[in-house]
Amino acid sequence: MKLNIALLAGDGIGPEVIDQAVKVSNAVAKKFNHEIVWTAALTGAAAIDAVGEPYPDSTHDVCMAADAVLFGAIGHPRFDNDPTAKVRPEQGLLKMRKKLGLFANVRPTFTFPSLIDNSPLKRERIEGTDLIILRELTGGIYFGERGRSEDGNTAFDTCTYTKDEIVRLAKLGFEMAMQRSKRLCCVDKANVLETSRLWRQTVQAMEKDYPEVTVSYEFVDAVAMRLVQWPNSYDVMITENLFGDILTDEASVISGSMGLMPSASIGIHTSLFEPIHGSYPQAAGKDIANPLATVLSAAMMFEDAFGLKEEAELIRAVVNKSLAEGIVTEDLAGKNKAYKTSEVGDWLAKNI
Repeated sequence: MKLNIALLAGDGIGPEVIDQAVKVSNAVAKKFNHEIVWTAALTGAAAIDAVGEPYPDSTHDVCMAADAVLFGAIGHPRFDNDPTAKVRPEQGLLKMRKKLGLFANVRPTFTFPSLIDNSPLKRERIEGTDLIILRELTGGIYFGERGRSEDGNTAFDTCTYTKDEIVRLAKLGFEMAMQRSKRLCCVDKANVLETSRLWRQTVQAMEKDYPEVTVSYEFVDAVAMRLVQWPNSYDVMITENLFGDILTDEASVISGSMGLMPSASIGIHTSLFEPIHGSYPQAAGKDIANPLATVLSAAMMFEDAFGLKEEAELIRAVVNKSLAEGIVTEDLAGKNKAYKTSEVGDWLAKNI
């Protein structure tokens, strides 16, 4: 199979972890007789520095022409520390989601047997956790009208949702639930927010189309508590943009490291695969960042974008092997030897 993949390394540690995912993907392609055509493009702070725009039209053209997008990370402290900056790397991420129609962020959360004691949560609470959070990406408060009063003393951000946006996300959630344990949880704040009441009403109306799926409805504050107490009580969760942003980062501590969690953003035009961690600028260029989340994102890409399940399972198997044998970067090494980012990538590719 010929795989046309857009490669957006981005900022900070993005290029370093992307390099390892490319090594692993190329090794898989060679083993299974696939051809990968990589097309690199700029985004984030790197694109601002080059062309003054965090998601240039040239990058969008590359993404639209690709079968899938493999993405690193976005963000730079010089923008974080300047509240007056008119152009920011994160604007590129929002623009990319909107223009590519990336409407659903898929965040799996699971534990690794060899690392379960790395989690700050007790083993008996998290053992066997295997859940998916579906976060809506194109609506909500991140895209609503915003502004400040003339005197600068009042600011507002508007949260807006349409029924179509909710249906699109919920349909994906129901379909995933049907493939798993047939349990779906809709996370909202319907006791306070009108948008949440629309979410709940819309999902309730869809239940008749999926009679085998058991649907629960929970307030986001209760879920935030229960997610760290009893994560095994959840399987597939659907929620709006802001709530999903917060809950998925919270869920990442279950595995013991944000450097282990992959994600996919399902789109109308194409889909994007990325690690959930940020650009981690403090580690940029030091060859110490954990590449496993990006490598596992590549595994999701092989399976979800191209239907290559055996290839994806092989990647996951060698990642589990690297963890079991201690071929890990400093964030996971503890008192044992820490391997460099590039060394982990080389080891994974060689084992494939």
